[in-house]
Amino acid sequence: MIKDSAITIAPETKLRDGSSSRPNSRKVFIKTYGCQMNVYDSIRMSDALAGDGYEQTEDMEEADLVLLNTCHIREKAAEKVYSALGRLRDMKKRKAADGREMMIGVTGCVAQAEGEEILRRAPAVDVVIGPQTYHRLPEALRRAQQGQRVVDTEYAIEDKFEHLPSAEKSKIKARGVTAFLTVQEGCDKFCTFCVVPYTRGSEVSRSVAQIVDEALKLVDGGVREITLLGQNVNAWHGKGPRGEEWSLGDLLYRLAEIPGLARLRYTTSHPRDMDDRLIGAHRDLRTLMPYLHLPVQSGSNRILKAMNRRHTTAEYLALIAKIRAARPDIALSGDFIVGFPGETDQDFEDTLRLVEDVAYAQAFSFKYSTRPGTPGAELKDQVPEEIKAQRLERLQALLLKQQHEFAETCVGKVVDVLLEKPGRMPGQIIGRSPWLQSVNVDAKASQIGDIINVRITGTSTNSLFGEVVQVSDTQRSSTA
Repeated sequence: MIKDSAITIAPETKLRDGSSSRPNSRKVFIKTYGCQMNVYDSIRMSDALAGDGYEQTEDMEEADLVLLNTCHIREKAAEKVYSALGRLRDMKKRKAADGREMMIGVTGCVAQAEGEEILRRAPAVDVVIGPQTYHRLPEALRRAQQGQRVVDTEYAIEDKFEHLPSAEKSKIKARGVTAFLTVQEGCDKFCTFCVVPYTRGSEVSRSVAQIVDEALKLVDGGVREITLLGQNVNAWHGKGPRGEEWSLGDLLYRLAEIPGLARLRYTTSHPRDMDDRLIGAHRDLRTLMPYLHLPVQSGSNRILKAMNRRHTTAEYLALIAKIRAARPDIALSGDFIVGFPGETDQDFEDTLRLVEDVAYAQAFSFKYSTRPGTPGAELKDQVPEEIKAQRLERLQALLLKQQHEFAETCVGKVVDVLLEKPGRMPGQIIGRSPWLQSVNVDAKASQIGDIINVRITGTSTNSLFGEVVQVSDTQRSSTA
């Protein structure tokens, strides 16, 4: 689920007659670490820089500016960034010897957490920008070009989304038929293992008008599926058109009315914010896909309390039952942390029991790692690494078994598949099932953006295989 990606950008030059030319344009490469929200942020940074005439490159070697958009969730995240900066320092020196300049910037959550320390430890860095201030990136780069080393990690008073330009329609089309849309940032839950409240700040929700406007532009650019993003997305509460407060369920009902928008998803959720309106949306909206990522982290009430999750396993299981009653075909995903301080063998067995009770379609599991500045880092009774590794192996084996079992239940079914991109084999297209599984199918490239009926014929470790049954006129993309 969490992968690195690259988005690259560079400025054009203006001719005397006002036309544009790019034969000698500077180029920028953005490397994105971490979650979908960082991917979204990199795209918006690309859009912000496009206003200054920047275009894309996929080759870091030819870049005049390299930006690392960082994540601070995983263990030793900062050290991994410093390691990458060491390699970029050497690249910068090599280019300087050839008479070429290269600027380096660090953005995202490590930038927020480390701030001035990055400039101290990595003198080659020119710009450090936090996740709440990346709308100021073009100005920061202009200052850096004048010889200043810039750090901007203060939480912005202004709404950054109001200052970010919209992407050009051609760029939206080039990015594909699915898109992320951040609706909420930050978190007020303060789980004791998590750095998000310290790097992303308190919960902030975008307005309905902002979100709908961005969704309309995405759909106009050919997007057929939108995934709403937030550190705690189901805590979203925005102002409606008459100033009233809306919940995420209300927002989903509104977005489902957009012509041409075929699919909606959202992630990541907290069990305490799954209200009846949101569960009702799963019942009522065919546009809302039957897939829910609902992390629980542990099956032990004692550990859940230590994590400050503020729910019990019984409450979580009751919630799952309520959701499944509303949408029986829903597939569930979760997050798990093993080896949290004080976790006993019995606590871990409780987690395995909960996993058996829920039967996840897929899930993500990790060994606990201390994050500096979080309450968990100060807890005693840290679990030895070898025990963490043993527990993680057992848990992942169970989760993988459940994932395979869920995939096998799809074989023989006819499912709707949104075709997204060409596959590795000639004539093969890769799409997504309603349950977020990758589906390989032989289809025409001209059908990308269509939702087609596919009979699932087989499975592999991480994907499904299928054959086309039919494509109805009403399912074809209106923007293809």
